[in-house]
Amino acid sequence: MHHGVELSGAHGRRPRVTVVGTASGDPESFSFRALEAGRVAGFDTTVLSLFPMPNLDDVAGHLLDQDVVWVNGGSVANLLAVWDVHDLRPAFRAAWEAGVVLSGVSAGSICWYVGGTTDSFGPQLRAVTNGLGLLPYGNGVHYDSEERRRPLVHRLVADGTLPETHCTDDGVGLVYRGAELVEAVSETDGKGAYVVTRDGDGVREERIEPRRLPSP
Repeated sequence: MHHGVELSGAHGRRPRVTVVGTASGDPESFSFRALEAGRVAGFDTTVLSLFPMPNLDDVAGHLLDQDVVWVNGGSVANLLAVWDVHDLRPAFRAAWEAGVVLSGVSAGSICWYVGGTTDSFGPQLRAVTNGLGLLPYGNGVHYDSEERRRPLVHRLVADGTLPETHCTDDGVGLVYRGAELVEAVSETDGKGAYVVTRDGDGVREERIEPRRLPSP
C-alpha cells in the first residue's frame, strides 16, 4: 500500500486511498481494520462497500478522485459478478485511464487482468477468464504457497485458455505503467515473479527477480 501511494505521486497532502472488500463480502471487521490502518499510516482512507447496497452516492466519481484503490482478496468470481451488477467496469477503467493506482492482493490482483486461477468455484482450482482486462495478461497468484497453482497456469497457457501470464510468489507485487510490466517488487526476501508464455505445445517460464521494498 505504501508503495502504491509512492507510485501515485501524492505528496504534500494526505494520500486518498479507497479500500474495496467486495471479494470477501464487505465484512465490518475488514472495514474497521482498513480504516484504522489508514489512520495510522496518515492516509485519507475510504472503504467502498457494496453490501447490502453501495455506501457512496457516486462510486465512479469517488474512484476518479482517489490516489490509490486497493482491492482485497476473497472470491474473484463473486467480486466480478457483484461489480457487474453495479456496472463498475467502466468506472474502474476510467479511474485507471486517469492515472489512479489500481492495486490489490489475490482476487484483488486477478481482477485487473484477463483472468487467472481461482478456487472461487470450490476446492478444485479452475480458470476465471472474465476479468476487467485492463492488463492483457493472465495472472497467477499464490505461486509458491499453493502447489496446484503453477501446473494449472502452465496448462491454461499451453492450451490457450490464458494468454501470457504474469505470476507472483506471496509477498511479491508487479508494477505496470499502462499495460507494460516495468518491475517486480517484494516485501519478503527470497521470493520471485514469473512470466509464463506459450512455447509450441508447452510453455516457457521466465523468473523475474523482485526489488526488495524498504519497510514503511
